[in-house]
Amino acid sequence: MPTLLEFRNFNRINTKDYEQFDSKLRAKLISAAKKSKNKKVLHINATPFGGGVAEMLRSQIPFERMLGIKSHWLTIKAPIKFFRITKKIHNFIQGKSDTLTEKEKSLYISVNRELQKSLAYFIEKYKPTSIVIHDPQPLPLVNFIPKQIHKILRLHIDLSTPNPAILEFLKQFIVSYDKIVLSNKIYRLAMPWLKLSKIAVIMPAIDPLSVKNRSMNSETARLIINEFGINHTKPLITQVSRFDPWKDPLGVIKAYYLAKNKIPDIQLAMAGFFFAQDDPEAKEIFKIVKKNDRGDRDIFLFSNPKKLLGISNDTLINALYTASDLVIQKSIREGFGLTMTEAMWKGRAVVAGKTTGALVQIKDGKNGILVNSSEEAAEAIVRLMKNEKSREKLGKAAHQSVKRRFLLPHYVLNNIKLYN
Repeated sequence: MPTLLEFRNFNRINTKDYEQFDSKLRAKLISAAKKSKNKKVLHINATPFGGGVAEMLRSQIPFERMLGIKSHWLTIKAPIKFFRITKKIHNFIQGKSDTLTEKEKSLYISVNRELQKSLAYFIEKYKPTSIVIHDPQPLPLVNFIPKQIHKILRLHIDLSTPNPAILEFLKQFIVSYDKIVLSNKIYRLAMPWLKLSKIAVIMPAIDPLSVKNRSMNSETARLIINEFGINHTKPLITQVSRFDPWKDPLGVIKAYYLAKNKIPDIQLAMAGFFFAQDDPEAKEIFKIVKKNDRGDRDIFLFSNPKKLLGISNDTLINALYTASDLVIQKSIREGFGLTMTEAMWKGRAVVAGKTTGALVQIKDGKNGILVNSSEEAAEAIVRLMKNEKSREKLGKAAHQSVKRRFLLPHYVLNNIKLYN
């Protein structure tokens, strides 16, 4: 039976540790938190592992707790057929054609209706003043939240070119929320039937002190990647993303082969671990990617966390970012793109698909490179690989832009203002 489960396995966070990134911000956080001392917040999303939403909540919840806000996190346990339907909804929101069958719509709504019992239990247990629903999977739960609780919908998906039919179906639930939070102001154009007063824009952020994002020295990174057969003396490009059509993994491989014509010893690492239960198509996409790598010994695919030789997946990703000469994120759609943010924070030059999420983070030629095709990506890779100074300049600018705009304390402050 579908149910909501509470995630409790948080790492301890000390807000003082973040002063090194912005010494003035902590005072603002404490001041805002004082106004929120009686706030109790319940976050609900699909899965505790895999993807940017889960990663943000893993740091956001304990950070808010350290500031005195009583925050809790629930995830969904449901049959795989439910997540196949919600993955379709995700794809339709990002512009894929077709629509749900009546049977699929019915199952989507009925699973959420079955979650009502466990939701009522947690509402009684924690008595939240606000409930934040993340993305479409638990969207219909709004119908089962008491009126006195502030209902917030947080959409992390790219809404720049949505399939109108899916938004028409989801509209019945979206309009019942008190506030809808988007990652980009242009996404509000997708829902002209919403009052502007209902919409807030909060851009995502990374935790600079998480295992994945903290500083790693180059020697440690080299030792780690060597364990997996990657040669640290040869040039390396990396894409970190789920194996998802919107991340264009086949386009990445095409760009790699085009670049290899000019740089024969270049290596490609692609990392997208199978953690997220809400993405059942990832394994199918991985099989297609595997077929297209042509058995090239310079392509390294990471998908199974059980094959990491005792190294955590976050440590491996950190090592890949640190050891890479540049990072690629050739997405076709990207609501924001936290893997870009992570690579930029590590001071890497990023070659990114010209998506809505990339345009928010990257100024072309200033702190990264934006491309429209595999051919343009290959051209940028070759140009940057042959110009170390240019890579370093882009990487330094990228790091500074993340420090100014996209770190966890900024994100938490904006969310506290939302609770207030």
